[in-house]
Formats: sequence, C-alpha cells, structure tokens
Amino acid sequence: MDIKAYSVEELSTLAENIRQKILETVSKNGGHLSSTMGATDLIVAMHKVFDAGKDPFIFDVSHQSYAHKLLTERWDDFDTLRQFGGISGYTKPSESPYDYYVAGHSSTSISLAVGAAKAIALKGEDRIPIAFIGDGSMSAGMVYEALNELGDRKYPVIIILNDNEMSIAKPIGAISKLLSQTMASPFYQKFKTKVEKVVDMMPEGTSYIAKRLEESFKLITPGILFEEMGIEYIGPVDGHNIEALIETMEVAKSLRKPVIIHAQTTKGKGYEIAEGTKEHWHGVSAFDLKTGETPKKTGAKSATAIFSETLVALADADEKVVGVTAAMPSGTGMSAVIEKYPERFWDVAIAEQHAVASMGPLAKEGFKPFCTIYSTFLQRGYDQVIHDICLMDLGVAFAMDRAGIVGEDGETHQGVFDISFLRAIPNMTLLAPYNETSMKKVMVFAKGYDHPCAFRYPRGAFIAEDADVPDYELGESHLLKEGNNILFIGYGNGVGRAKQVSELVKADIAMLDLRFVKPLDEKMLIDLSKKYKKWFIFSDSVKQGGVGSAILEFLSQKQIKDISLTTFEYDDAFITHGNTKKVEESLGLLPEQLAKKIV
Repeated sequence: MDIKAYSVEELSTLAENIRQKILETVSKNGGHLSSTMGATDLIVAMHKVFDAGKDPFIFDVSHQSYAHKLLTERWDDFDTLRQFGGISGYTKPSESPYDYYVAGHSSTSISLAVGAAKAIALKGEDRIPIAFIGDGSMSAGMVYEALNELGDRKYPVIIILNDNEMSIAKPIGAISKLLSQTMASPFYQKFKTKVEKVVDMMPEGTSYIAKRLEESFKLITPGILFEEMGIEYIGPVDGHNIEALIETMEVAKSLRKPVIIHAQTTKGKGYEIAEGTKEHWHGVSAFDLKTGETPKKTGAKSATAIFSETLVALADADEKVVGVTAAMPSGTGMSAVIEKYPERFWDVAIAEQHAVASMGPLAKEGFKPFCTIYSTFLQRGYDQVIHDICLMDLGVAFAMDRAGIVGEDGETHQGVFDISFLRAIPNMTLLAPYNETSMKKVMVFAKGYDHPCAFRYPRGAFIAEDADVPDYELGESHLLKEGNNILFIGYGNGVGRAKQVSELVKADIAMLDLRFVKPLDEKMLIDLSKKYKKWFIFSDSVKQGGVGSAILEFLSQKQIKDISLTTFEYDDAFITHGNTKKVEESLGLLPEQLAKKIV
C-alpha cells in the first residue's frame, strides 16, 4: 500500500481502520493484541517516511508488526493470521519481501540493524535500517552490546523505541515535554551541529563547559544514557500523534547517524477494554469483541498450573527453595510463588543468560533454584547452562515449559530442541513427566537432586489421564505394561501419545515410560531387548540428538543388533505455525496416522 501521498488526516483514518482490522481478526484467531494496537500509529508513520521496499524494517520480537503486514499487501489475507497455511503472527521473509528478517525472540533488532548497516555501507547503497523495539526488549543485555558498537561506529541507523510501560518521563512533566519537542525540531539539530563544530575548535576548557551545559539540560530528560553511548536521542514524543511522528522521523532520517526516537504509546490503543498495562491482553485467545471476554475453557488442568501449585507447596515446606523466570511470570506459572515469596523468587526481565547464571551461586550457597523458562527461550542461555551450572555441577533444576509443538506461534517458539542440546552436556540429567502425579513427583525428585537437571512439559494439558506412578529414582524407567513382540517407549508427553496409538493397534503392545533420557535405564533396556524386537519411540522432540538417537547409541555400544527401531520424533525441519492438531496432521503424527505405521 503506497501511502506516501496521504495527508495526516488520511493517515489517521488509515490507522483507525488498521486497528479495527486487527481487532476483528485477533478476536477470532487469537494473537498479540495490546502491543500491536499501540504500535499502529508509529508503523503508519514509518511507512510514510521510509521505504519498506528498500529500507530494512526490523521488528524486535515482531509480535507488534500486524500493522506492517496490513500495509504490505496482506490486507486480504489477514484473516488467516496464525492459522495453518495462513500468514504468520511474526515477520517472515518467505511470506513477504517486505519482512526483512525472521523474529520471534526478543532484543535482536538493534544487532540486526547494525549488521544491515554494515552491509549497506560496504555496498555503497542509499538505504537506512530502522529497528523497531519495545521497552521490554530493552531489558536484555544484547541490546546494549549492539548500542555500544553502533555508538562507536556511527552507522546511520534509526531506532524507534516503543515505550508503552516505562515511566522514565513522568517525573519531569511539562519541562521534559518542552525540551524533547525542542530537541526534535530541525532548527535545534542544525544549531547543535554548528555549535559542536565551533566548540571542537575551541580550547579544551571551553569545550568542556559547553558540553557540561548541554548535559545539565539532558539530565532531566531520559536521553542521557543513549547520548553517552554516542547515539542521538530524540524524545519522548507522542506515539499517537502521526504528524509529530512524521516530523521527528524526517529529522532523524536527515541526520545520517545513529538516532533513537523514544515514542510513548498506550497499549491496546483504540480498544478501551484492553488499554493500559494489562498483562493478559498482550497475547490472547479468541474473545468476544463487545465484552472482551474469552470463552471459559474446560478440561484437564494444564501442566503449567500443576507446576505452579507444586512449586508453591515446595516453597511452603522449605525456605531453601528459590526460583527465577525471565519476563514470563504468568506464562510459566511463577506468578503465584513470586507474589507469595517475593524475596525468594524473581522475574529478571528478558535476560535468560542472567537468569541462568544467577541461579548458580544460589545452588552453591545451599539453596535449591528452579529456573523456569520456556524450552525455546532456554536456547538463549545455553552457554550459561554449560559454563555456569554444569561445569560446576550445581543443583539447579531447569523447568522447561512449552516443550513440543506450541501451535500458532510457529517456528520461533516450537520447543523441540531442548533434549538434543542439553543431552550433550556433562553432569546434566534429563527427565520428564507424563501426567499430573508424575509432574509432582518429578519436581520432588528435582528438589532433592544436588546436580543439574532439566525436566520438560507441554503447553496445555498432558495427553495422558492422571494415574498413580512410582517415585522417581535416578536413571530408572517404569514398565507400564507387558506385551508380545512390540514395545512402545514414551518420553514425557510421548507416553500419552503412545497410549493413544496402542488403543488403535490390534496387537498386544508393551509400554515403557522411559522417564530419564539421561541417564538411560540400561538394565531395563537390555532386559526388554531380549523379549521385544520392534521398538517405537514417542517423544515431542527432534530426531537429531533426541530420544531415539540416545537409545540407538546405547544399542550400538552394547552390540545389540537385532532391534528394529522406529522413532516418531520430528524430522530435520523447522515446524510451521497453526492449530496444533493440523500441524501434527501435516507431520503425520496424529494417533490414527501413527497406528498405520506400526507393523
């Protein structure tokens, strides 16, 4: 959509239409709402000032990029948002040439913009990267690594800081607003450039005094941090005043150096029910547009809820139990324990590396840390898992929520790699529950285990119904059922899937809950190899380095050569977004599909 010739009034009307389109679609499909509604005016102004077909538009996390999608030839397809075969809820270059980079994890945008700026400079092209980042993403250290280089190298990069929660400007009121508007004006920027040239030629003392005078004014604005890093700061500006945004972006564009535009926006802008810092409106399921109410879900308790309840109980019973999460207290079920014991449980914001490393000393000092992070986000703290926890053999328990396919969030969020990347680490123990009781017993085991361990569990409820299970003992599996020639081996939620498949197969199937993929129950596997010659593996994880791989390695080491092993783990490909059942059907992993493969 070419909006270069639009007037401010036409742009404002367009922004309202975009918000309405987002509301109608997300209320039906679910998705991210409050942040993307708040970002709409900023994105409209971006498309007015910059060229999305030429300039790299780099959205941090990219969950707030819906307006960008609607402005780039996806209006008619927008009702397929997050649906299987439809458009992604995140930026995706394979979907559109206007999406410069894949994004789904936070705090990468400024690094990407610096990289793009380097390439543009080397190619001698007239393009400028624009990084769009929210205030929450500014809590990650990676941002400041990128800012540090950018301020030193001085590449032309525009950073748009979408501030929808920070209160850094509130104490300074009208004075800050006046100064910020002045600093954003073309006159001020030209005047400042001329003064800097003159000051640089003056004696050292004069230069020092002039710079200190300017800094004394900046002390009452939020920009001093960025200015000290060598990045021009403009703001805060009203993120819903399209005319002011266009003027500010034009100024930033003309400077030909790194500039950060600090824009303040309201989450949920245009939908009163969701306006403000209401966490549950960040990512939503389908809801009633008139009332804002989401249909109540019935069914089994989620694995996250079981984790939350059990962690509170463990913390009640033992003051040495502590824990951390990285900006996902409600998503990981940590909210309740953080609220009850705020001095022992921490949300450290989007800082997975810090979250992991900081738990090491607590374990060293005799506490029992539970480090609770989504499987896909633990990837961000991999070095710390190796270097700061496992190398020291410290008793940190990693609770990995959202293991397996997570549905509509797609490639960047599927929790499928954790077994593979953790199994390679010395001193790490890997285990998994498959129902409510086993989840509680896994956590009891983890609490009493003085070495690193990690347990995984799915988004939503376990497949298997609850039933009593034995306590967990290191490296011991649990034979659920004897059979004839065929053995099903399930790990974690794979046990439930194995049970579903066994009910569809006309054969007497033996069933093993593997429990531990590291260490394996070698005695049990050797005994089973003598009776069962066809083994089938069920686990919500990738094949490379996964459960099947671990068992094949074991069979090879023991020279057991008469076992036919088939694993129903995921193939070597990133898994697309969409309804989980439809995604699994596309992968051939529904129970009725798997039953046909049991021969």
